[in-house]
Amino acid sequence: MQTSRTRHRAQRQSSCGIGFWNRRAILWALLCCQSNIFAGESRLSWPFRNGPGLNSQVAARDAKGLPSEFDEQSGKNVKWKVPLQGHGHSTPVIGAGRIWLTAATEDGKQQFVYCLDADSGNVLHHKLVFKNEDPEPLGQKVNTYASPSCALQDDAVYAHFGSYGTVRLSTETAEVVWQRRDIKCRHFRGPGSSPMIFQDLLILTFDGIDRQFLMAIDKHSGKTVWRTNRSTDYGDLDADGNPKREGDLRKAYSTPGFVEVNGRTQVVSVGSRGAYGYDVLTGKEVWGIRHGDFNAAAPPAFYNDIAILHSGSGGRNLFGVHLNETTKGDVTESHVRWNRTQGNPRLSAPILVGNRVYMITDKGVASCIAADTGEEIWKDRVGGTHVASPVSANGLIYFCSEEGDTTAIRASDKFEIVARNRLAEGMRASPAAANGRLYLRTFGHLYCIEEAQSASQDN
Repeated sequence: MQTSRTRHRAQRQSSCGIGFWNRRAILWALLCCQSNIFAGESRLSWPFRNGPGLNSQVAARDAKGLPSEFDEQSGKNVKWKVPLQGHGHSTPVIGAGRIWLTAATEDGKQQFVYCLDADSGNVLHHKLVFKNEDPEPLGQKVNTYASPSCALQDDAVYAHFGSYGTVRLSTETAEVVWQRRDIKCRHFRGPGSSPMIFQDLLILTFDGIDRQFLMAIDKHSGKTVWRTNRSTDYGDLDADGNPKREGDLRKAYSTPGFVEVNGRTQVVSVGSRGAYGYDVLTGKEVWGIRHGDFNAAAPPAFYNDIAILHSGSGGRNLFGVHLNETTKGDVTESHVRWNRTQGNPRLSAPILVGNRVYMITDKGVASCIAADTGEEIWKDRVGGTHVASPVSANGLIYFCSEEGDTTAIRASDKFEIVARNRLAEGMRASPAAANGRLYLRTFGHLYCIEEAQSASQDN
């Protein structure tokens, strides 16, 4: 028996068919399929930023018939295209035949939640949730005021805009159930961390230039359950004792993940200069590692007893951290099993498929490494500029670029491009999938990609 197992408890509220690669995990996925929230149209196909299993894997039921080829110019496999008002890089979340995403005006003074019909693309709700008198300027063009993705359950959608506010909406009416606007930090370059759900807790991450902390709030009432400050020694003070660059090196944008270690579930979160495991029910810090990077953006991945962590900008390290009952305190010198120091992305998240990790750099160089050792299997050029994180379905990895290309490669130990597709606009939002359809959010539109033959059979 493994001493540590990846047990994404959020799966109980999301999807089956998670795509784990051992017998125990397959049994777990089958048990998840029996959850009553999947009955009929209430099934949640893509409830979080990185899918139902929190691993960017498309569940088998949703992957069936998913096209690898499409073309906007000819209309091949493009079911619909809907213009979106405002800006945003949040990934669509999908369930019960509806799509939810966020958007904001370019200046950040208004922030919205969209709800669209997944079949037709019709806008069901375009709700203004927050007005901001004087948002802090982003100071760069990559981020937006609507980059965190929603978290979806059968009766609630949670929209998070960092320190500008967090809101729970009814999935039936889009009416506000509760909101919080009192949780503050200076994001400086804008918010990016998406909310996560564990049982009755909504987990939020704030890594600003002035404050850095995780917190859990009751998803029903919005009340604070716990809040834990980062224990990081940032090592960035100038001669006067002030953080250099106003604390710019303390920022991070990463979305956490969940893993069970020695019978207790931990929330694993990567911040600037450090990564940590916290007890999810209490917020108590269990372990940490030190690293020299900042702007961490990728959620963690878990392979057997290894947490695979991406440290962000700077050196752009990719770590494999051993998790078991001895993983406590500062484990930088004792539990880092491997550390890949070159050829890693800056913002696009690595994806674990089987025992391999696939990833793509900003400049379009893809690579495949062994999850247990960090050893490189192959490296080759896809091309393009990449911020969006990939997804995997039917043995393929989908990479989406800022130039508008979606490239599907084979998830194997040999580099192979299966298809290359072009849309008129580029993407920084990561893709989502549901019911054999691929949903792509470009800079100004939302696309539904569906196999034409499948669509005609449905009709």
